Order: sequence, then structure tokens, then C-alpha cells
Amino acid sequence: MTKRVAITGSSGLIGGALRRRLTDRGDVVVRVVRRQPSGPGEVQWDPSRGTLEPGALEGVDAVVNLAGVGIGDKRWNAEHKREVERSRTDATGTVAQALVAHHERTGETVRLVNASAVGYYGDRGDERLTETSAPGTDFLAGVVVRWEGAAQSAVEAGIPVAFTRTGLVMAPDGGAFQQVVMLGRLGLGGPMGSGREWWPWITLVDEVRAITHLIDRPDLVGAFNLTSPGVARQRDIAAAIGHALSRPALVPAPRFALRAVVGEFADYITASQRVEPAALLASGFTFEHSDLEPAVRWLVQR
Repeated sequence: MTKRVAITGSSGLIGGALRRRLTDRGDVVVRVVRRQPSGPGEVQWDPSRGTLEPGALEGVDAVVNLAGVGIGDKRWNAEHKREVERSRTDATGTVAQALVAHHERTGETVRLVNASAVGYYGDRGDERLTETSAPGTDFLAGVVVRWEGAAQSAVEAGIPVAFTRTGLVMAPDGGAFQQVVMLGRLGLGGPMGSGREWWPWITLVDEVRAITHLIDRPDLVGAFNLTSPGVARQRDIAAAIGHALSRPALVPAPRFALRAVVGEFADYITASQRVEPAALLASGFTFEHSDLEPAVRWLVQR
């Protein structure tokens, strides 16, 4: 059955790939944009003011909210950290309020799939983390708690809300792994930090497939870890990339050196998060890339 899906952040890495997948299967995609709409397939919003174009949700089956400034796009300072949080809570709050108002006005319930992140858990060493684990205590964990909390009005109104706690996305043209692969091609792709840290990865293919799965299953609510069941230590990921590229991956990048280059964000690059997709697997979702080696081969060959 054809669906009408509204997407915020549709020009980003995940949003663009999701838009293409939904269109390919015959769905109608409505892009929610900040600029003046350029056609009937776009509607305007201003999350900083909490406004969404009237009628934007008419006939919409689901909203996927992916809006938010890139966490690692700039060297961290107080202003960028405020914008990281503000851009997410403003966007989520705007969408949630619009969905509640639409429900109250029409009686229709629109599915919400809202972006989130494994940053929720903080740096937890070897602890196995599922959706029932407690949040961390660092800056990013606090951001994610408030980010998800911005949708509480929709949850309380009975809107079916799913939060996608996404890990590190493997993609050839963007995301966390683009720079890792580039360093690997130069023979500089060694471990970061001690190399013992767990990195919760997922390929872009499975990220989009999982979001689509949640769009199609409004009965699935709450948090879902979008990470591969093949979670691996950072040194093993570096070695797999080096092997796939026929390059050495031996020289580690110590935390103090990373901090000199990217500042406070280095602490999150070298965090350890052994995140498991328990709720997603329980829902019947199957991964296309569940093991590290085939996933890395796909990444570098693309």
C-alpha cells in the first residue's frame, strides 16, 4: 500500500537515502524544508519558531524527523554545543506539537519516527547496552535525553512514536566512516584511543531499511537501537578496513592527539558503547549487513 511520508532533514546523508528508497518502492515523499517550497512535494517549516506550514500533515501517514546540525561538523565550543541541542529539541518539539494539533483537529493519528542516537548511553566500557539500559551522564547523553523528551507531548497524546538511536553509520559518501576510510587508503587508519573501545556501527543500507521497517510498523513504539548485531572493537574495525584496502592499520591515534585536532569531541570518538539492537531484532527485522567483514567490503568497494 502506497504511503505518504513527510521527512525533515531530507537533504542529509540518511534523509537523502531514505527519500530514494521510499520513492523507489512507490511511496509519496513530502520534503519539509526551511526555505521557500519549490513545488507541491515540499512544505515549509521554521523549527526555531516552532512553526510548520498549515495543512502540511494532510494525508500524511508518517513523519520521519531527522533534523539537527551535525555533531562533528565544527570544533566544539559553547555555542556549537548549544546549537547541537537546540536544533534537535526545537525540531522535535515542533513536529510533536504539529502532530498533536493535527490529531485534535482531524482525529487522525500520524506515525512519528524520530531520530535519536546511541549517545544516549554515554561511555560505558564493556557493558552490554540495550534499549532498557539507563542513560549516561555526559553532555551528549543529556542532549539525547532532552531530544527524545521533546516528543513527550506526542507520546502523551497517543501518537505512535519510535526513537531511532542510531550508531556510527557506514556510508561511502558521508557520515562517521568517510574520514576513517580516507585515512585507511593513506595507510593511516590505525586504532583511535586504545582500540579496545566498542563502536556501534550500522551500514547506511540497514539504517534506511530499519527506518522503513518502523514506518511500516506503527505498533512499534519507544526506543530502537539502530546498530548492527555485529558490534566490534575499534581496533578490529580499523583492521578490517585496512585488510579490505590492502593497507596497514597499525599506528594508533592517541586520545591526546585527537583532542589537539578536534577538541572535546575526541572524547566521544574514543567512547566505548557496546550497543545491541535488541528491540529491533525482537520486532522481526533482519539485517543485510550483520557481520563486520562483509559490511566493510561493501563500504570500501562502494
